[in-house]
Amino acid sequence: MVKVYSRYGIWIALILIAYFLLLKLIGLHQYPTLSAVNGLIFGLGIYLALKKYKSRKNNFKYEKGFEVGLLSGGIASIIFTVFMAIYMYQIDTEFAAGIMKRWNLDYDLGTFMLLFTILIMGFATTLILTLAFMQLLKNSWNTQDGNRNTMK
Repeated sequence: MVKVYSRYGIWIALILIAYFLLLKLIGLHQYPTLSAVNGLIFGLGIYLALKKYKSRKNNFKYEKGFEVGLLSGGIASIIFTVFMAIYMYQIDTEFAAGIMKRWNLDYDLGTFMLLFTILIMGFATTLILTLAFMQLLKNSWNTQDGNRNTMK
């Protein structure tokens, strides 16, 4: 299980970083609305991690699948936030100020507020997507013969 969520968490983070650098190359990295694609990247990575884990296990337990989804997304969120911290503090120090100016905020919360927002958004996205995908992938408690156990 550790191999699955760590491998997929790292891959999700690498794809997020590549997407951000692609936006930077094109010149669109200043638009926060384009970060909606991050949700698709998270979703695809978490779904693939859950499918991989489920294919390896004969008895797929909800708790273990939920753990795989949360940890793969959590690892990706932390790695991406660390990358963004390095980017904002070392490479492009004006990036955070440009984002805050674009949001028309009257107060300056600095780069840390953006990093905290990136981390919380990653964790929230991970939680919601894991809950949704586990509903698709969990084993059903319904019986094979349908209505045998219903009251008449």
